Amino acid sequence: MRVLRLTWRQRSARVALAVLSVVALLAVAGGAIAPDDPLAQHPADMLQGPSAAHLLGTDYLGRDVLSRLIAGTGLSIAGALEAVAAAMLLGVIPGVASVWLGRTVEWSTQRAADTLMIMPFTVFAIAVVGALGNGMHQAMLALGVLFAPLYFRVTRAAALGLKQAQYVEAAELMGASRWWILRTHVWGKILPTVAVTTAQTVGQALLVVSSLTFLGLGVQPPAPTWGGMLASDLGYLAQQPWAPLIPGVAIMITVGALNLLADAIRDSGAPAVGELGKPPRAEATAPADAVVTDDDAGEPLKPREAQGRSAGSATSSGDLDLPSNDHGGTAATVERTHIEQAEEAEHRVTTG
Repeated sequence: MRVLRLTWRQRSARVALAVLSVVALLAVAGGAIAPDDPLAQHPADMLQGPSAAHLLGTDYLGRDVLSRLIAGTGLSIAGALEAVAAAMLLGVIPGVASVWLGRTVEWSTQRAADTLMIMPFTVFAIAVVGALGNGMHQAMLALGVLFAPLYFRVTRAAALGLKQAQYVEAAELMGASRWWILRTHVWGKILPTVAVTTAQTVGQALLVVSSLTFLGLGVQPPAPTWGGMLASDLGYLAQQPWAPLIPGVAIMITVGALNLLADAIRDSGAPAVGELGKPPRAEATAPADAVVTDDDAGEPLKPREAQGRSAGSATSSGDLDLPSNDHGGTAATVERTHIEQAEEAEHRVTTG
């Protein structure tokens, strides 16, 4: 895809992808990479500073901080991705359906999106966890429901612009089905906008997931998470004032890389919502080496011959009053010159 190629050419995108690749590696293989057991407690080594045995020190139970940070990457990232996947499922499909399935579906989906947008994330997540139980999937489903209106509005705005495009209207007039139009003409245009929204939403979801685990929702201790490490370190600031910086920096770097990637995708040519469905702007003048096609024969003309054809069209329509100085002049100009010369010779003969 052209957007992906242009995104890769940007240095900021390559840096962001490198950082996210490391985060993905830690999320997938964190348990194997961790130098120590993230749940192993060593009371004799509580609240130790960085050393050769523990590169980032130990926490209040003597657990290795580096191992817990690496092991907590998987749960934190998995929670954010689960919330975003639920938001895409609940937002993208209704957003497209609201444009193509009539006014009843449009009105219903818009009212549902407006209702969800006024709900605060943390309060709604606490309510869902209280009703369905304190679990990872329950909390992420609540986040997905609250992030869905963002995808709904972005997808709906993009689909509205494409529905009014001339090629979509032409496909409808020729009897193409809605599914074929959506698959062929609509989804490919919406995908870059959805990609930008996804990169930004994953960063926001990671922040919310960290906030929920900070409060003890979603993932229960002693399972390591970045938000849970922040919460446990705040109780021992007098002994280790630098300890909360470790998970905080991990969250900051990951969210920053996601936002950087979103900016790179948008700068690489992902269409803005207002520009979707608009035809490309016509150039004022064609390039000198452009190939012009003969409307009658369907064969390409040479640049000089194409220029003569254009000049001939202007002369025949009365827009050009001066004869062409081109050696290959048009047939209309040559014919008019011959007629003027014949009339002048006849006038001389008549007047003697």
